[in-house]
Amino acid sequence: MISFECDYNNGACQQVLDNLVRYNSAKPTPYGFDAFSERAKDRIREACGLPDAQIFFLTGGTQTNATTIDSMLYQYEGVICVGSGHINVHEAGAVEFTEHKIITLPDTDGKLEAAVLDKYLDDYMHDGNKDHAVHPGLVYITFPTELGTLYSARELNDIYQICQRYEIPLYIDGARLGYGLMAEGNDITLPYLARHCDVFYIGGTKIGALCGEAVVFTHHNAHKHFFSIQKQHGAVIAKGALIGLQFEALFSKEGDTLLYYKLSEQAIKTAMRMKALSVRVLSSWSIPPPTSSS
Repeated sequence: MISFECDYNNGACQQVLDNLVRYNSAKPTPYGFDAFSERAKDRIREACGLPDAQIFFLTGGTQTNATTIDSMLYQYEGVICVGSGHINVHEAGAVEFTEHKIITLPDTDGKLEAAVLDKYLDDYMHDGNKDHAVHPGLVYITFPTELGTLYSARELNDIYQICQRYEIPLYIDGARLGYGLMAEGNDITLPYLARHCDVFYIGGTKIGALCGEAVVFTHHNAHKHFFSIQKQHGAVIAKGALIGLQFEALFSKEGDTLLYYKLSEQAIKTAMRMKALSVRVLSSWSIPPPTSSS
């Protein structure tokens, strides 16, 4: 039976479990400073085409967003996000809990438009009272969006060009990144995405892992004390190899394809089958005309 209740009602894919069991007695170095985690990071760097990327493993999406965003902002700065963005509606104020305001902008089908971002930043920079306001220090988008829509390569490039013009980093929430990369009509590859942002994360929890997210700082731009900031947020797992082993498996090859892509593609194909079935079922229903008393 196929279940689509949520991303979290299964454990992990067999390959991830096999890797955890295989090295259960390996006695790795704690806190993520182990050979398995390093191998996983090297595989992610290769998949992203970023040999110098800095990569950190955390356990969950909300923790990852709050920790990463906090590490990139000064105390007087906030993060720009569309109103429907995950950090704004589904994380119980986790970013605000770190004392950084979420600056919301309107969306179009869940997406931030480059023109809207440009106008906001231009208005802010030309406001004589801007020093009295929260400074926009980071731009946050999700791929896919909360509404399931995808940015095109051109849309992502346009947003990133604006961020670079105003010297504001772009952060991409990739909790369901694999689904977006393998979706029909998508024209963004993982290397392209990695070249068009300053930091993003690869979601493992929703795509085959028991837990775990991989934060990728794309051009050696992580805070020099990011590990300590992780620790402050309770985001350092003592048995760090548990996450490293999972990403080592997810970024291993299954034939000519990474397991991460294979699992994502399988999910997309199954979802499309379910969608087609739903359309057929709904089209077969006949709705009786209303009676005079209705």
